[in-house]
This record gives sequence, structure tokens and C-alpha cells, in this order.
Amino acid sequence: MEKYTQIFQGTAFSSKSSKEVQILKDYLFCINSNGMIERIIAPDDTDYVTLLETYHVSENFHRLADGQYLLPGFIDLHVHAPQWAQAGTALDIPLYDWLNTYTFPLESKFSDLAFAKNVYDEVVNTLLANGTTTALYFATVHKEASLLLAEICAEKGQRGLVGKVVMDSQEENPDFYRDTDTQTALEDTEEFILAVKELAKSTKQGVYPVVTPRFIPSCTDDALKGLGELAAKYDTYIQSHCSESDWEHEYVQNRFQKNDAFALNDFGLLREKSVMAHCNFLNDADAELFAETGTAVSHCPVSNAYFANSVIPIAHLHSKGVEIGLGSDISGGFSPSLFDNARQAVISSRMLEDGVNTSLPADERGVSNSRITINEAFYFATAGGGESLSLPIGRLEENYAWDVQIIDTLLPSARLPIFNSNEDLIDVFQKIMYLVRPENIREVWVQGEKVHSRT
Repeated sequence: MEKYTQIFQGTAFSSKSSKEVQILKDYLFCINSNGMIERIIAPDDTDYVTLLETYHVSENFHRLADGQYLLPGFIDLHVHAPQWAQAGTALDIPLYDWLNTYTFPLESKFSDLAFAKNVYDEVVNTLLANGTTTALYFATVHKEASLLLAEICAEKGQRGLVGKVVMDSQEENPDFYRDTDTQTALEDTEEFILAVKELAKSTKQGVYPVVTPRFIPSCTDDALKGLGELAAKYDTYIQSHCSESDWEHEYVQNRFQKNDAFALNDFGLLREKSVMAHCNFLNDADAELFAETGTAVSHCPVSNAYFANSVIPIAHLHSKGVEIGLGSDISGGFSPSLFDNARQAVISSRMLEDGVNTSLPADERGVSNSRITINEAFYFATAGGGESLSLPIGRLEENYAWDVQIIDTLLPSARLPIFNSNEDLIDVFQKIMYLVRPENIREVWVQGEKVHSRT
């Protein structure tokens, strides 16, 4: 019989589709030396008992305790890693003021590698503790500190996609925080790409360089064009902000006489490996362009409540064939938990469908067919994120990475209200999605390696 590196026995939840959750009750999950799911065996399969008899006394056999369940690791498609240092700060002021008063002064400090290491160590640890096994990171304009973030992801076992931010416009960026000039920005980006690709050769779970224009207002045309060319040359991921708020959306329309989506596409920045954050103001033509180019939307529902001036019609965009994942948008979003963001995604969608202005008649108050369910939010946090990154992650299926979080529903300090041992498992799943706190996440595994445990 084939020798597996790890075998887990327990009940798991995974997305069968965007609307349907698959329940794998008392299954065996066989993990190979590459950290991939080699086989998944149901209790009624002929090999089930044989494998149990072979492995149940082995150190690499893991039987989940009563009240414990497996979820795929979460995939956070939008994190500003340096902003962890200001999370929960100044969320009551407009975006433009927030950036210039708080965010840019903070990010400018990441020229100090000791300061950068303190913050980056903590943000990676915190996201892992919250069940996030893959994160798409904005770093800062500093090449060395951005590489340090990738190295920390590699060391701690998180799958990190990291971007050195480009902000080269002398008119739109503060003198104390921007790239020296366009040529330097592009040269630093290329050197960063090559350094991360070299780092990736010795990293089991993978680290990836990401071409990262902060957003159109911060970049010159030459920088945007050059970044598109670098992404094509090295086949890298691309990330930016797109049509986030009234201010940013209108800025791009005034500068290019078109929406962000078409402006970004003109510079070669929309492609299969592109993820654009927010996208609240996409129209149908923009959405069709996203679907055509394979560009994904990172839905950041907590952050959007503070800075986007709107609720994104996420159900409508998904119905148009746009790939969707979830993002925390630390620190525009205060919470590092994608559980919190999944919950807010559902709440925001219900508010969009029902409407919020009580002076209007009920049938005029909202936007019909806007709601999503917690099943769909779970899909966006897992399988949708994996599809957005074109990686075999986010599902508990054969030939996918063993990226999981083990949830304990019976923890005395955070016990979930499950009083019937025969409770329908889909109800258990929904209670997990709505009620889990970080202390319920007992272990986190990435690519077959345990990267977090809570004693």
C-alpha cells in the first residue's frame, strides 16, 4: 500500500459549487510528500478499513476529536501588510484624507527594515491564526522591505503573493513617500520579481511576485505601461485597486475619459492572473471585460462599508461570469478574519437587496436579486479565491493542496451552540461560518505542513 505523509480522519466542508456546500462525513484525507491531497476516501470505500488499520497507530495519522471539523484554508485576495500597524485607526474620515494623514506616513517608515520585520512578522502570524493560508499582499514602495515580506511568508509557511507597490507620480503622491522616478520604479519592480522567483525555488507552498501599481491616480502612464510589459515578460500576477470610491472612479474618468477597467486593460494590466480590489462601480461593460480577460474581483465588504461610498453588486458581477474572491483590505477593513468578511458580505448584500432608505416604498428601496448566502460567501473565501489565482487551492479535493483549518466547536471559552449530536451538518457548517472566533481555529496547515496551532 502506498505510504502517505499524512492521513486525516474527520468531517469536512468544501464548496461543491458557488451555492452548494459539500459535506464529507468521516472521510479519510491522504496527503503526499508534496503536500497535495492524493486520495479522499469515503467510509463505504473498500480501502477505508484497510487504511485505518494500517495507519491508525502512526504518528502521521490525525483523527479529529469530537466537535472538530475541517475547512479549507481561507484565501485573502487583498491585504495591505504594512497597514496592520494602523488597523482600527481613523476609519471615520474620507479615503483621500485617511491615505494622506495616516497611511502614507506609516508606509514611508518601511524603509527601516527592523520596523518592517516587526510588522510583517505579526501580520503573517495573525492571518495564519485566523485561518488564512494564502494572502495577496500589497507591501510598500521599498524593494528591500517588500522582499522581506516574501521571505517571512516563506519562512512561516504561508503562501504569499507579494507586490512591491509602485507610486511614481510626482503630482499625486507626497514627496516623502513615492518612487524616485518612473525608471527607478520599473527597475526596482523587475529586480523584485527576479528575487522572489529565486526565493520561490526553495519554498514548498510557493511565494509569488505581483506587479502592483497602487492605483491609477498614483501612477504615470509610462509606469502603467511599463508594469504591463513586465507582467507579460515574467508572466506574473497583477493587483491594483479599481473603481473603489466616487473620488477614485471619477478621477480616472476625468483623466482617461473611460472607466478604470478599460484604462487598466489598455496598459496590459487585465489578464488571467489579475486581481482587482473593490470594483464597486463596475458597469456591465466593465464586468464583461473582466470576464473576457480572466480578471478577478477581490470583494472587501468590511472596507467597502467605510470607504467605497456604495455596496458592490457582487451577485450581479458573479452572474456575469466574473471570478470573485474575498479580501480583508487591512487596514481599510479593520478585521484580519475572512470569517468576519464573509459575514459582512452576506449582510451588505441583503442591505443592497432590501434597500436602506425608509422614505422610499419597499418595492423601490433596494436592488432585486442582490443577496448572497453564507454558502456563497464561503465559496468566495475558498474556492473562488483559488480560481481567482488559478491555483489548486481552496477546495478539499484530490490534486488540491492540503491547506486546511481545524475548527473546534466545543472549546469551553468559545463553544458553539450545538446541543444535538445528530444536528444536521449543514446547520453545523452555518454556525461555524457565523460564530467561529480565532480561538476556535485549533490548527492551520499549508501544503501539508502545520503552520499554526493553539494549545
